[in-house]
Amino acid sequence: MLTARSSAEAHLYMDLHACECGSVDFERRHRLEQQGDEIVSVYEGACRQCGTTRRFAFRTAAEIPPPLPAFGGSRPSQIIDPGEFADVAFRISESVGVELLNTPESEHHKLRNAVAYALAAFEEIPKFIPSGENAVPESAFTSEAGRARYRREPRNFERGILDMNIRRTRAVLAGIDEAGGPDEAGGADEGPGGAAPDA
Repeated sequence: MLTARSSAEAHLYMDLHACECGSVDFERRHRLEQQGDEIVSVYEGACRQCGTTRRFAFRTAAEIPPPLPAFGGSRPSQIIDPGEFADVAFRISESVGVELLNTPESEHHKLRNAVAYALAAFEEIPKFIPSGENAVPESAFTSEAGRARYRREPRNFERGILDMNIRRTRAVLAGIDEAGGPDEAGGADEGPGGAAPDA
């Protein structure tokens, strides 16, 4: 069974695994089930595009989930590989970067949740680096998308590059916080329906 360290990780996993029709959009009704000695988190609902019933069940990790938008604690994910986290982080960062350049500073607070989500994804990647090593090993890439990104950009998974991306994203987030904005902008979340926030 899949083990999710947090609800954010469970939702991202579902976002990364589309229905056969290609859509990831389904009404995610959530419930907890007792299965033997374990509490299992179940998400179920109909695909909004084709009507197929989709169901995901996740074993709850032993660690207490971190505050949103973090995906997990110190241990790496068991269900999302570093290439998939990189895809999410870079996609959101690039989109937000364009938005920041094209909106007045007074509106930057509207992008805070997206930047915080991208930062959380970036911060997951170094967790896959073994102790004493300086890069994510190729064996950590278990998904088709993750392996494809590693083949395209292997240097992006070296510790120095990863640390640079994390510092840059933290700086963008700090800039948004310094600019300020309405109170409701604070507190990053998972985005509508559990998906990554729209940039």
